[in-house]
Amino acid sequence: MNIKQVKAFLAVAQSMSFASAATQLHLSQPALSLSIKSLEDNLGGKLLTRTTRHIALTPEGEALMPIARRLLAQWENAEDEMKQRFALQLGKITIASMPSFAASLLPKAIRNYHASYPNIQVAIDDVLSDVVVEMVRNNQVELGISFEPSNLVDLSFHPLYEDRFIAILPKNHPLEGQDTICWRALLEYDFITLQRPSSVRAMIESTLHEAGIELNVAFDAHQLATVGRMVSEGMGVAVVPALCRQQAIEQGAICRPVIAPEIRRRVGVICQPRSNLSIAAAAMLDVLIESYRSLGMGKS
Repeated sequence: MNIKQVKAFLAVAQSMSFASAATQLHLSQPALSLSIKSLEDNLGGKLLTRTTRHIALTPEGEALMPIARRLLAQWENAEDEMKQRFALQLGKITIASMPSFAASLLPKAIRNYHASYPNIQVAIDDVLSDVVVEMVRNNQVELGISFEPSNLVDLSFHPLYEDRFIAILPKNHPLEGQDTICWRALLEYDFITLQRPSSVRAMIESTLHEAGIELNVAFDAHQLATVGRMVSEGMGVAVVPALCRQQAIEQGAICRPVIAPEIRRRVGVICQPRSNLSIAAAAMLDVLIESYRSLGMGKS
């Protein structure tokens, strides 16, 4: 049976009048009668008894009444929900973001999104940048924010801005007075970085290897926030994405550009092709791109 037949049956069963039901459904009486007959044929028996003066439900028709009401209510609820989703009045999206972005820049974009679409729920998974790519690829999330991966395969990358890595030092460090710090000078002190596997550590190691600079790690940690805290406690120096600048300053560290060599990497949104995104996720993608354009992020 189909929804038109269910509506036809309920209209007749509730009004006990083919004329009234036909008017309610904007159908001719012959069309309404045909719909009821098709429903009965599909189900295998009579639902209504009809004479020239009287209409009554058969026992099977009585049994169908509450079922038909539930089906129609579910159908109408489903139709209403989908209309709300397409109108961005209902829904939920989850964004996977590397922690440094989630803790610094992402809240501004979410605030902008919420202002336009207050009924869409937004959840954030802050995970390592390598995990971001896998979560998008495995359809665990629709949008991910990370450094541009070297191998996108079937995914899309929408750049937001370019991040330049910076050196962070404890207060009163001998290198504090320099406007920029070269790697060779920095590595004369205990170096703190992220544990493997980490895209940040991999970028540092590959850049220094190409420059012929040896990297000796004194301490490593799982999160950039921990690295920053270790630096502020005077345990050593570190190089982190400029995304972490504000957090490092709040922790009491000193930030300086690091040169010879520089490390630059684009940060952006990783997702499936736009045609595969939900309406809510596509709107968030647009907000993210526009937020960083209007914020003038540019190059760090």
